[in-house]
Amino acid sequence: MGLIRIVWGTASGPTAMASYDAALAAANVGDYNLVSVSSVIPADATIEAVGEAASLGPAGERLTVVEARATVEPGAAGPAAACLGWSREPDGPGIFYEASGTDPGAVRDRVDRGLAAGRELRSWAFDDGGRRAVTADTDPETYTTAVVLAVYGESSSLF
Repeated sequence: MGLIRIVWGTASGPTAMASYDAALAAANVGDYNLVSVSSVIPADATIEAVGEAASLGPAGERLTVVEARATVEPGAAGPAAACLGWSREPDGPGIFYEASGTDPGAVRDRVDRGLAAGRELRSWAFDDGGRRAVTADTDPETYTTAVVLAVYGESSSLF
């Protein structure tokens, strides 16, 4: 069975990329090359919400993820809000949906609507699910990022 870890982090920085890098570091996935996939959960996966990832392999390797990410400019009117939700069959396949923005309620609502639409597209017997939402208050002087990631397994070499 494969393990999918749900990790999250928030941070601020002097640039949008610096705040994103720091948010990834807060989730302990900042030293990997992230490769996004289209949000399908394999049937043999176990999902665990862990917050911060344990070591997943050497720095610089590939890490497969589904990512919800929000970065806001200094002094933005609302917080950085990211949400990742999932729904699946018991002991079967499933789907992730992600959303981001500056209105935490609207972000969670988009994830819920997306999951409902994704369930309608499939003939699976959905039963189990969850959701992780993260918000980060803005800073008047720096960029702010919130991330939630589903991390598939361990890292692997790019070569």
